[in-house]
Amino acid sequence: MKKPESVPPDDDFKIRCRKLGHQIHFSYCRRESSGLPCFKILDCWYPYFPIEALLRGELTEEEWQDVFEKPRQPKILSLVELIEQAQKRTQAKG
Repeated sequence: MKKPESVPPDDDFKIRCRKLGHQIHFSYCRRESSGLPCFKILDCWYPYFPIEALLRGELTEEEWQDVFEKPRQPKILSLVELIEQAQKRTQAKG
């Protein structure tokens, strides 16, 4: 097996995003969540370069905790919240 590179790939290199379902470049994953990395970035990019070492050097301890160690909201709950927000916007326009 080839040893991973020590630097992140440039935007010419894309992998399939497990969250979005299509090809995505690293720079998107790095800032996907309001300027913070996607919570799946470690799982997705570790075969390509030492992602954990890079992010531990860039993120504060608080940011690391927020992205990788905070319990995730169940998907169904996020969908319900998105539906409620859309309904409120529709009612406000009408």
